[in-house]
Amino acid sequence: MPQSDEIRTWLDTHFAAAVEAAGVPGASIAVAMGEDVVTAAAGVLSLATGVTATDDAVFQIGSITKLWTATLVMQLVDEGLVDLDVPIQTYLPEFTVGDGVAAASMTPRHLLSHTGGFEGDIFTDTGRGDDAIEKFVASIADLPQLYPPGAMFSYNNVGYVVLGRMVEVLRDAPYDQVLTERIAAPLGLTHVAPSPYEAILHRAAVGHLEPEPGALVPAPVWSLARSNAPAGSCLAMPARDLAKFATMFFRDGAAPDGTQVLAPGTAGTMAAPQVSLPGLAGMGEAWSLGFERFVSKPTLVMGHDGNTIGQAAMLRIVPEAKLAIALLTNVGSAFEVFARTAAPLLRDLAGIELPPLPVPPQDPPSIDPARMLGTYSNSAVDLRFSQDDEGTMWIDMAPKGPLAELGEQAERSELVALGPDRLIQREHTSGMHPVFVFVGDDGHGHSQYVNFGRVVPRNPAP
Repeated sequence: MPQSDEIRTWLDTHFAAAVEAAGVPGASIAVAMGEDVVTAAAGVLSLATGVTATDDAVFQIGSITKLWTATLVMQLVDEGLVDLDVPIQTYLPEFTVGDGVAAASMTPRHLLSHTGGFEGDIFTDTGRGDDAIEKFVASIADLPQLYPPGAMFSYNNVGYVVLGRMVEVLRDAPYDQVLTERIAAPLGLTHVAPSPYEAILHRAAVGHLEPEPGALVPAPVWSLARSNAPAGSCLAMPARDLAKFATMFFRDGAAPDGTQVLAPGTAGTMAAPQVSLPGLAGMGEAWSLGFERFVSKPTLVMGHDGNTIGQAAMLRIVPEAKLAIALLTNVGSAFEVFARTAAPLLRDLAGIELPPLPVPPQDPPSIDPARMLGTYSNSAVDLRFSQDDEGTMWIDMAPKGPLAELGEQAERSELVALGPDRLIQREHTSGMHPVFVFVGDDGHGHSQYVNFGRVVPRNPAP
């Protein structure tokens, strides 16, 4: 029996049951093995309408869009129009943040690898016009610079919006148009929807929120603002098209018909590590020029995850095995469905056993948390770390600004020590236990930052 037939039989047997067991309204999966792509779908696209999820239904891919933006940037590199190591102001003179000196030294490589060092979770809605991204970049001139460019990793949505604007300027066309013409079309992708206007032409999944445990409801809006499109606010497609996009990275940048979407060698350059990560929950070992590197040895597993309003997506690529798996869901976390479907497929098809996500130790090490305690803040959230009279450690997380407007609620969670300068949340959130790493020194014996994927600075001492 051909391997694609075996994969199809496995999905027919297991996928729908896994989606139902995870309590997910609807999901779609695609497995690309060599030149073959096998798909499956299960559940419904919206609990409000009951429309069945099918293989060609489009789901939002969230931050996996950043791989598409990185691809557009690397096409410019291939053509000699961009040098990754010169200041981005060379191509985008209007770009600046609160620290003008830092902005003047920032390069496309910094932004691609999330090492720009400025605050990155800004989601200002600048309208639905073709100038939305241009207006957004003009609005970030006062963003705080948290640390010097290149000093460390901090996931940064704004950086990718800036890269998207650079693409617009150098291509003299809106981001959506460039993406469609330079990636979707040459790859032969038929259902890529860069905005709600294209998505409505297809069966489109609606996100679902959980205002209280076990009570899923359709999200009140379909997508985030167009201004954040290069970072992942709008792009939707079937799992099939996402998997076909991924196959380009084990075809050395080539489309199925041989068209070079990326120059030979560029796909490998994109996968090369740029910055190591400090053991953050769900974020792999290192970051490259766009990709998360989940496992580096003995076999590279790379990809990206994505979340929008009530939708979650996961992409894993094993270049050596010519394997890619795309999983799309219409809830806020895809981890449980991934564990029941994609993880076994990675093991059976490529011998990949992904490392487990960090969990609270049964016997937490004894530490003195005094250096870590205190309040850390940025424009999106306040994080207060405290210890009660019984010695229990807590985090109070209070969203603000756009996150609060989107319905994110304040949460209080218990923490335990995971190691020196490392705390982990006892209860899981969206399928994982967040890890908080405390770094730097504020000059008063306290950590300067907390890093949980985003670097957040300690509030100044009164």
